[in-house]
Amino acid sequence: MSDGDGNSNDGDGPGDDIVLAELDDEALVAQMHDDLYDGLGDEIFEGTNLLLGRGWGPQRVLDEALVEGMRIVGIDFRDGILFVPEVLLAANAMKAGMSVLRPLLAETGAEPIGTVVIGTVKGDIPDIGKNLVAMMMEGAGFEVFDLGVNTDVDEFFAALDKHKPDILGMSALLTTTMPYMKVVIDTLKERGRRDDYIVMVGGAPLNEEFAMAVGADAYCRDAAIAAATAASLVSARRLAS
Repeated sequence: MSDGDGNSNDGDGPGDDIVLAELDDEALVAQMHDDLYDGLGDEIFEGTNLLLGRGWGPQRVLDEALVEGMRIVGIDFRDGILFVPEVLLAANAMKAGMSVLRPLLAETGAEPIGTVVIGTVKGDIPDIGKNLVAMMMEGAGFEVFDLGVNTDVDEFFAALDKHKPDILGMSALLTTTMPYMKVVIDTLKERGRRDDYIVMVGGAPLNEEFAMAVGADAYCRDAAIAAATAASLVSARRLAS
């Protein structure tokens, strides 16, 4: 992790000795992965602009510099190497890069690979894991509508009606709120709309068996897997239609 100067490179000296503009593309991307890991938003903003200035397209910068960096963060969060405050810093650093890339991606006319409505279920407040999933999905090319925390059935349905997503994502951190996921899914069934959406669930106390029991399409144990699973499920559904 980071040392006292905010640098994650072992043996490379303090972070302020590294001049990003002097690095070649490969070294710059590697440094951006380190800077994302350490939550250094200013450096991510600079590195993003440097790569664009060298002729990289916005999608390439997103995929190779930001999404890959956040994938590493997601894996270490899953494995207990990183913790919530560090992941939050990394997510905020990625936002600095996305602030540059988002309008450029929109200008290219690139269609999102899918649309996601995501929220933490009613009664549940922690949202770091959900935020990371939303960030990774956005980085993977999805348009994401984040409903925040303590989301009830009516709020989920209002968002489904408004955004018409491919995916409904629900998160829970507390065992006491996990059953609310079934409430939402059962309401979808009652209203004849269950087949309209891919339903993905996640959160620390969940597992594959629970997801299947409540009628979800997928359980994802971490943000990196969630983004990959979402892309795979949307692709499969479109091929089948």
